Amino acid sequence: MDTRMVLLDRNHLQEEQLKEAAELLQKGELVAFPTETVYGLGGNALDPGASAKIYAAKGRPSDNPLIVHICDTDALPVLAKDIPDGAWKLAERFWPGPMTMILKKQDIVPKETTGGLSTVAIRMPSDPVAAMLIRVSGLYIAAPSANASGRPSTTKASHVWEDLHGRIAMILDGGPVQIGLESTIVDLTGEKPLILRPGYITLEEIRSVLPDADFDPAVLKRERNDNIVAKAPGMKYRHYAPKGELTVFEGDLEDVVEAVRREALLKEAQGYKTAVLASEETKDRYPGLTVLSVGKREDEEGIAACLFDTLREFDHMGAEYIFGECFRTDGVGQAVMNRLLKAAGYHIVSVGRK
Repeated sequence: MDTRMVLLDRNHLQEEQLKEAAELLQKGELVAFPTETVYGLGGNALDPGASAKIYAAKGRPSDNPLIVHICDTDALPVLAKDIPDGAWKLAERFWPGPMTMILKKQDIVPKETTGGLSTVAIRMPSDPVAAMLIRVSGLYIAAPSANASGRPSTTKASHVWEDLHGRIAMILDGGPVQIGLESTIVDLTGEKPLILRPGYITLEEIRSVLPDADFDPAVLKRERNDNIVAKAPGMKYRHYAPKGELTVFEGDLEDVVEAVRREALLKEAQGYKTAVLASEETKDRYPGLTVLSVGKREDEEGIAACLFDTLREFDHMGAEYIFGECFRTDGVGQAVMNRLLKAAGYHIVSVGRK
């Protein structure tokens, strides 16, 4: 399949620019497009065949549910039933924006889209390209991240091309995304709201609307578990991984820097190509090693925006072993560490005092 790359003019975005993409979606084809979080791989959410194409293009396990993207709240009762008051409150506060809600699905939503589950994941993106594409197509668009399954999510159109060209019909190039991490996912089908995937919208912000919200215990576990039922994308399988073996070191920063430097130099001496994932504050403390910085430690949003791009850059360097520093685990840092630990396959080394 030939994949067309279409460059969009965000400063003068017109519906005409998206007409061809909308027609492809209406025909059951796949189109990658930017959202405020990451690039999405879009298909008609109500077409089982289109959902099957998404799984095939990504090489994604079919029990890993897709997120349905909408452009107005009128779609909620069409796609979901038994909608709790909390869902409307979250929608009023955070939509459009980087939040996905898990709700009980209506029969109109095929199980090919929901990974076989009786629930559906729904989001209303704030990115103008995404919102306009949904509106022009007249569809609800199922759209996981537009990357090959298990690889770092795509934050630029070039990343999508790298993973999916020849597998999908079109890529809409709207430039780099704003946030760089996937949406926060909140499950509203149980006794209390549970975060199934941390993201840009934090637990504290959600609790300002729904005070009893909490993390699902699976989110806070620091080991891989392939036996759970994945109610949301990213809960079950290895995700976000570079090609090289990534190890994350945690502890006091001084101890972490020393351990990272020691282990990286050891692998270099053994003849392997190594690299270090560091911060602006520490990047100059690894003489003789290849180092990439993800930003300043106090700028969690900045780190989030460039994390996936940095993981892909390690691949371009041919790094066989990557040694990463840990970061804060509150606020947006919670989401950063969630992605980093998954990228490492939960290969974590604690250093310093026991």
